[in-house]
Amino acid sequence: MIQLFDTHCHIADSAFDEDRAQMIERFREAGVARALVVADPCEESPNQEKVFALADAYDFLYAAIGVHPHNASGYTDEIESLLLEYIRKPKCRLWGEIGLDYHYDLSPREIQREIFDRQLDLAFEMQMPVQLHIREAHGDCMDMLRTRAKNGRMPRGIMHCYTGSWEAAKVYLDLGLMISLSGAVTFKNAPKLAEVAQNIPLDRLLIETDCPYMAPVPLRGRRNEPAFIVHTFEKVALLREMEPEALAEQLWRNSTAIIHP
Repeated sequence: MIQLFDTHCHIADSAFDEDRAQMIERFREAGVARALVVADPCEESPNQEKVFALADAYDFLYAAIGVHPHNASGYTDEIESLLLEYIRKPKCRLWGEIGLDYHYDLSPREIQREIFDRQLDLAFEMQMPVQLHIREAHGDCMDMLRTRAKNGRMPRGIMHCYTGSWEAAKVYLDLGLMISLSGAVTFKNAPKLAEVAQNIPLDRLLIETDCPYMAPVPLRGRRNEPAFIVHTFEKVALLREMEPEALAEQLWRNSTAIIHP
């Protein structure tokens, strides 16, 4: 049976409070053998305890923690200490999601850049890969990451839920990052993502759900969940003209290389 790794999901979200156990059963039955659950201590309802309790309860779940750009204004010394505490926990595998989001500007852009840079520094020092959330801010992100690469302080990591162009993807690939595709690659109005999916070097490709958001076609508009990743997987296999078994094997190698089991 094909086994898949959902490399970014939010199954601690309140959207799953009524059927979390059943949802986990569904994704296991669908072939999702592992998943990475994301925490942010600066959320309106901090969720790190819930996320890490889930990761500890299930041997096939792993955790990530970081301050999202929406919440950058809430970053304090106390939050940083908490991040460093959780990053050291055995089931934590990534620092994220972190980055820049100029679509909503829920935190001032200068603060977003400051907190993004601070977390990149800490992740580099801790030798922890990062998950990057970049929306309508690729220019500033590329400038920051190129400077880091030049100075030898660029952490390994993933472009999470990538929705940019192939031209931008090539820059991130040159910086050593992996590219993760979500259900957006199945959308009819996303031709640039089809180009990305077709051209990413196979050993740098990942997939994810970002659930409960971004449900793929034919389930668009519904609450997303890890079981739905099969539709994203099938679309990527179709775009790359690959046998599903071969693609699944490579995706598994890529996922476990960056999210060490």
